[in-house]
Amino acid sequence: MHPRPHGNPRPQVRPGPHDRPARENRHVQTLEKITPALDEDELMAIVTAQAVPLVLVLDCVQDPHNLGAILRTADAAGVHAVVAPKDKAVGITETVRRVSVGAADHVPFAQVTNLARTMEKLKAAGLWLVGTSDRATKSLYETDLQGPLAIVLGAEEKGMRRLTEENCDFLASIPMAGKVECLNVSVAAGVCLFEAVRQRTVGQ
Repeated sequence: MHPRPHGNPRPQVRPGPHDRPARENRHVQTLEKITPALDEDELMAIVTAQAVPLVLVLDCVQDPHNLGAILRTADAAGVHAVVAPKDKAVGITETVRRVSVGAADHVPFAQVTNLARTMEKLKAAGLWLVGTSDRATKSLYETDLQGPLAIVLGAEEKGMRRLTEENCDFLASIPMAGKVECLNVSVAAGVCLFEAVRQRTVGQ
């Protein structure tokens, strides 16, 4: 995947998430305290500091067990940041931290007001956006994942929203040989991230 032409944005780094007080996530049924997420400017500061960034974008993942498992996998794959919308998505709750086995404390996690706008900013920073979809004409294994990259995954059951899918540069499918139509989102994250890791390792 060739580098995307882009400018050189240098957003100011704001105080980290631990410098702000915790708040309650009203999208979670319990009253668990959550760790404040990074904002869009903090996210972009992290991304632009990487030579070949690898970002994971989650479109409205709501199950804390799925998010915890995803963060654990993201940490293992060397993901530089995980991005989710503020609305209709779970944040870093105690359940997420427990399921992530500590990864939630290490993987930068940003929640943004407008996911489509953030995706455009990632493009402007030089990243190519690859979304998973059963409507894709190419499989994940036929897709170049070696350059500056954001992998985009949809929510449980519904998948990516229309605008999220339209903001992806490419769509890729995960081949399914059985009777079920799709994988759990945390499993799909593992498949996609470690295919990217494989390609990047071979490319080096």
